[in-house]
This record gives sequence, C-alpha cells and structure tokens, in this order.
Amino acid sequence: MANLTVRQFIEGKGRIDLQMRLLAGEGGLDKEIKYGETNRPGLALAGFFDHFAFDRIQIFGQGETAFMEQLTEEARLRVYEEFFSYDVLCCIFTHEYIPDSRFLDFADKRNIPVFLSKRTTTRFITLFVHIIDEMFSESVTLHATLVDVFGVGVLLTGKSGVGKSETALELIERGHRLVADDMVVVKKIDESLLMGASSELLKHHLEIRGLGIINVKEIFGIRSIRNRKRIEIVTVLEEWDSAKEYDRLGLDEDKYTILDLDVPVITIPVRPGRNIPVIVETAALNQRLKKTGINAARELDERIKKWIISEGGK
Repeated sequence: MANLTVRQFIEGKGRIDLQMRLLAGEGGLDKEIKYGETNRPGLALAGFFDHFAFDRIQIFGQGETAFMEQLTEEARLRVYEEFFSYDVLCCIFTHEYIPDSRFLDFADKRNIPVFLSKRTTTRFITLFVHIIDEMFSESVTLHATLVDVFGVGVLLTGKSGVGKSETALELIERGHRLVADDMVVVKKIDESLLMGASSELLKHHLEIRGLGIINVKEIFGIRSIRNRKRIEIVTVLEEWDSAKEYDRLGLDEDKYTILDLDVPVITIPVRPGRNIPVIVETAALNQRLKKTGINAARELDERIKKWIISEGGK
C-alpha cells in the first residue's frame, strides 16, 4: 500500500484490536510508514545511537521502560534529548506503561506520536506484523466471484454472462458462503498465499441477471457470507466448445497466475443440463484431498500402468 501514514494505520487496523490510544504527538499522525518492521530502542536508550532505526515504529516493552525508570533525572533527560533529535516515526508503549511527562513533552514538541497499548509486547508485535503485512501487500482487483466451498476458497472466473453469480447463488443455497461478487480484491500475503475479499462498496451483494442486486446476508443470514478467504483453486467457466478438447483425466495440473503466485485451475465447460455448482463442490473437495496427498487421477493412472505391466508379463 503506497503512502501509508500512521493515521491510516491506526484508523485502518480493521477487526484486530491493538488496544491503542494516543498520548502525545498528534501533529505527527500524517507521517509516512515506509517500512513494515518495528524497532526495540534498548541500545539507543543506553546511549548507543549508531545504526538507530528511527524511521521504524519504536516499541517500548517492559525492558525499555524498566531501564528508563532506573536512570537518574539528568541521564534520562540526556537520553531524551538525543532520542528526540532524530525524526522518530512514532512510539508505542505496551503493558499500559505511561511514560513520564518529560518524554511526552518532547514528543509533543517534535510531533512524534506516542501511543499506549494494553497488549503485551510479544502479542502486540505479532498482531502488528500481521496487520502491517496485509496493508503493505500487493493487491489486484479481479472481475470474478469468490466463494468458500467446504472451507476451500474457489475463485469463479469467466466472461460476463457465463453464469458465475448464478453458480455462486446455487452454492449459497447449498450451504456455502459468498466472499465477493463481481469485484474481488486479491492481496498477496507473505509471498506465499493469496487472500481475496470484497470491495466495501459491493460487500455481501450479488448481481443476478433478470433479478437484479440482492443482499445475500439479509436473505440467507450471517452464515452465508464471510469477509475474506484464501484463494486455493480457480475455476474458469466458459461456454461449451464442441471443437475444443477438455481435460477428462485430470493428470495435468494447470496453473492460474495471480500476482506472480500460481494457483491450481480447472476449466469447466458450461452447457444446458450440466450441474455446475455440484461440479464446483466436487472440485473443492478434490482440492482438499490433493492437499492431504491423495490424487485420484494419478493413483488410477499408476494402477493402470501396473496392470498393463502385469498383463504384459503373462
């Protein structure tokens, strides 16, 4: 996320509560967070400022606060003057420790935000990293529909009018959950997984041609929706082409690339009489089996090969 400020981080932390409140330095809330790492300023408080990562968020845990408390008034003032001579991004005190008035005065004068958190240091840093990684993650918006089917995130893609939303509606009626329709916001988390969510504008809504826009949450209840889901398989819906050769064995695992990450993909030809929602359900269950190491197509292929060898040896 470009140009992420301290204010945006605090206001956009979402459903994870860091239990923070501002103590001082309100004038610095629009400082830009350029790095997703934190810094424990223990060495700086001891007077060693070489390689001081002042442009990171400074976390004051029990060790840092205990060290400051044992300093003499003169030594503490000297450390504060040196510390605040840098353009520090912001400071967060965990364990509900409130710094002394001199620290807060320096912060107000230099417009350096100081926050208090009820969280323990370890818990705070864990949650912070989770939040900041998502905020800094690459993202793309896809014209698709995302559904949670048996716990598997299934991204339905295809041309407009092919039946993505209708398939999602049938899946919802069968007990599965809608994540997003029409616009799926996909983020790459930790360079290893893709997380999909709905845009705030279209959240919980589904467009059905001939019927219009429906509110899935209001019609089917809270169980029918979820806010986000990891994308584990892509299904491409396309009009049946009699001249095209479709995969009948499933031995070749094709990939669909999103934000430089490959996701298993299957192409489902659509024509009257085919129960697409049931096929999608089966694809989701099959993907769950593959994650446990069970690949039905490959196992059958091996059995056939062994049978051919045994028959040929007779």
